[in-house]
Amino acid sequence: MLSITGRDNLQLPKIQTTDQDLQLMQTKWISILNPLLAQPLSSSNILSNISLVNGNNVINHKLARKMQGWFMTDINAAATIYRNAPFNDETLTLHSSANCVVNLLVF
Repeated sequence: MLSITGRDNLQLPKIQTTDQDLQLMQTKWISILNPLLAQPLSSSNILSNISLVNGNNVINHKLARKMQGWFMTDINAAATIYRNAPFNDETLTLHSSANCVVNLLVF
């Protein structure tokens, strides 16, 4: 059983032996897996050891598309960090209140 949110219980079909059964299984799996793969977090990047200076910082997010959001997963100093430019196809602009090193998950 595959649980996505704890409430959804998706089940993959058991493997059958005929070609027709295989085609039916593939169709069923596609209908289950494609919506999961289409979620923005499925194609995220982790940017490690990004040095931020006090002030504005421009970071290449390496997504090759317009990013939709970001999470800070680690920080080594007390700092307030926020995005201060619109999302675009190449960069994330963050403002930091202090010098620090962060890890970011971008999606």
